[in-house]
Amino acid sequence: MPAELDAIDMKILELMQRDASLSTAELAERVGLSQSPCWRRIQRMREEGYIKAQVVIVDREKLGFKMQIFAQVKMTTLSDEDRAKFHKAINDIPEILECYTVFGEMDAMLKILAPDVIWYQDFIFSTLLKLPGVVDVRSIVTLTESKSTTAIPMRARKFR
Repeated sequence: MPAELDAIDMKILELMQRDASLSTAELAERVGLSQSPCWRRIQRMREEGYIKAQVVIVDREKLGFKMQIFAQVKMTTLSDEDRAKFHKAINDIPEILECYTVFGEMDAMLKILAPDVIWYQDFIFSTLLKLPGVVDVRSIVTLTESKSTTAIPMRARKFR
């Protein structure tokens, strides 16, 4: 547990991750505080950056995004300026949900939502291969999603 957070802070964060629509009064009741001290804790955690945003998680399949793909991207050697252009371009493409720099044969991994394989094929040629410095794309198409969460574990597992 971070030194700046106590057990009540951690419980507030855990509850908010499960349901961000809980009112301050509901949170306060569940953690054993009155409403004002609970509100102050939430405000402090926002100001200190522990709470980055409150969002609604929607069902991607109901919105027509049937495919979830992890695209591994190989790049040429890029200058810092070219790398910045790549990251800016990635941020401007809404179907790319996440982007990670990775070690190994490939340089970046992208999490992409697509309605179908035909759309994704076009997306590879019209978008991904035209990104600054991209020379190769390898795709991993997911079949089943057995777990998906945005919740950060509040209690770290003990390791030997």
